[in-house]
Amino acid sequence: MEYASKDIRNILVAGHAGCGKTTLVEALLYMSGATERMGRVEDGTTASDFDPEEAKRKASLNSSVVPVELDGTKFNLIDAPGLFDFEAGVAEGAAAAESVLICVSGRSGVSVGAEKAYRLAVKQNKARLVFVTKADLENADYFKILEQMKIRFGPSVCPCVVPARLDDGTVAYINLFSQKAFKYESGKQVQIDLPDIGHRFEGLIQAMNEAIAETDEALMEKFFEGEPFTTEEIVAGMAAGVRSGQITPVFCGSAVNLQAMDMLVYNLRELLPAPSAAPVLAEDAAGEPVEIAADPGAPTCAYVFKTVADPFVGKLSFIKVLAGKLSAASGVINARTGQPERMGKTLTVCGKRQTDAACIPAGDIGAVAKLPTAKTGDTLCDAARVVKLPAPAYPEACYRMAVKVAKKGDEGKVSGALARLMEEDPSITYTVDPETKQQVIAGLGTQHLEVAVAKLKNKFGVEITLEAPRVPYRESIRKSCKAQGRHKKQTGGHGQFGDVWIQFEPCEGDEIQFEEKVFGGSVPKNFFPAVEKGVRQAAAHGVLAGYPMVGMKATLLDGSYHPVDSSEMAFIMAAKLAYKAAVPEAGPVLLEPIGTLQAHVPAENTGDIMGEVTKRRGRVLGMSPDPEEEGGQVVEAEVPMAEMQDFTTYLRQLTQGRGRFSFAFVRYETLPQMLEAKVIEQAKALGNLNEDDA
Repeated sequence: MEYASKDIRNILVAGHAGCGKTTLVEALLYMSGATERMGRVEDGTTASDFDPEEAKRKASLNSSVVPVELDGTKFNLIDAPGLFDFEAGVAEGAAAAESVLICVSGRSGVSVGAEKAYRLAVKQNKARLVFVTKADLENADYFKILEQMKIRFGPSVCPCVVPARLDDGTVAYINLFSQKAFKYESGKQVQIDLPDIGHRFEGLIQAMNEAIAETDEALMEKFFEGEPFTTEEIVAGMAAGVRSGQITPVFCGSAVNLQAMDMLVYNLRELLPAPSAAPVLAEDAAGEPVEIAADPGAPTCAYVFKTVADPFVGKLSFIKVLAGKLSAASGVINARTGQPERMGKTLTVCGKRQTDAACIPAGDIGAVAKLPTAKTGDTLCDAARVVKLPAPAYPEACYRMAVKVAKKGDEGKVSGALARLMEEDPSITYTVDPETKQQVIAGLGTQHLEVAVAKLKNKFGVEITLEAPRVPYRESIRKSCKAQGRHKKQTGGHGQFGDVWIQFEPCEGDEIQFEEKVFGGSVPKNFFPAVEKGVRQAAAHGVLAGYPMVGMKATLLDGSYHPVDSSEMAFIMAAKLAYKAAVPEAGPVLLEPIGTLQAHVPAENTGDIMGEVTKRRGRVLGMSPDPEEEGGQVVEAEVPMAEMQDFTTYLRQLTQGRGRFSFAFVRYETLPQMLEAKVIEQAKALGNLNEDDA
């Protein structure tokens, strides 16, 4: 069925892991009649968590789209992972939704995932609504959670449905709009007589009315005159406040037992904006801002917010149509490439179930099969109006591991399989380290990379293991030393002869410098380049651990040659011999890479971070208020790269997932002497030192 934009609600369902997001989506799907029985996360039978790894881990690892059609409205629910290692799914979902439904567990209260979801909604100017799940459990404390929300989310929090435990132990739900009480028997709503609702919940009702009054002058006047609002005025005022961001309404219920779900559905429809009420900003070919409204008659504009790479079915691109409509016959331009995009068939997707659709109308979400060049973040549009939306902002991948191929012969397959995986999850990065020649994969944490390894095996048949990446050390010298390099070899016919005296000394910078100060032609000029080449080749392997030499100057002082036996190769060999003779006497040292750390943490964690930086041999450079997080601080420090491998895990544990960091190389510094022996032993084990280097 094709829905008008006004009858569509695109909602990101977000919150902490285990708070009940997937169960809530499953309950709404069951209520719509789309499924005959509710699936369970514990059994791996929900529509949202259909990936084998999700069933195995009993948690959402990917964002998934579940359309729910109820009472003439289509709710496109985007179930986002709550685990912080899979935050990319939240970024994808936010790009396609006008609203955020924040789930808070009635058992564990306002956790970090709920805070992050709330801040995301505010930052991206999305309407927000809170649902307290598991409200029927004995240890659920709605009013304590409400106070937590007021402290952490601020004064916009407004309770709309509250629970009350009855004498028989069951829970009733009070709708503050109508001041009526309901209980649920086998999922069916039954109104009950609960005396004194107005008196018992007077403070909550008064707070709700005040919030509503602030959305409209006429309502404010009525409020001050002491006139009660009608239910219609309450709903209209609440909707205006939600859409402007003034009000964050709070509902509650039990998804497992289908309690108060009907009230939630009604308010999702009435309070949250339709795509037609939430135009988006794009930029035209000249870079000027342009507003795109969900007009079915406008030129087509569609946004790719998620990609699934399947080796059997092929690529599947999830798309939100912002204007016009999208079908297999649509002629669209990819704004990123400037080229036409060949369309595949359009689909409606519910979890893993795909259904052919004639088109995807304005405001709706669907998928297109086998788009050849489109990737996540691309805008597909009519040639009559080429516009571009920004790509989703993904968290930075800071947890790095080196790839080790399990099966010989699979080396060539790894990069191709990882490229497909990165299409699906752009928060994963993959590089070949030019220093260590290792293939390095980076993600958001240990679980993230564990799942990536499992997907590579199950989807693409590539088996890998992960190990800590090597640190790209350097070597240098501390003092000056002069040595002779004399290469003489007699074979049949012409022999080989090269003889040089070279001065090696420290210099500024990270380069190898070369100059000559030869007098009297003891070494002919045409052999100078060969001497320099020999020095540079030798300096590629230091004498301590085989790491490249830096910060060294080599000066050719003297030497001798043979008019017949001297050659470029002979002088290259002579320079190498001079290097090997001099450098061990020139105070060789190991250098380690140092990086700048910027740790974004809550203010209460700054002392711990500064102490940890010191433990990791780092230096704190300063601290400043976080411009992006109210109450946050940015600690800037310089830390050796070798000490940063497990910092992702440390920071997440310290801040309970609130913190983040960036780390970038800045320079090399001398490695403390007490650590040299360990690095040299590691280098030997890796084969850095060959017989000539030892």
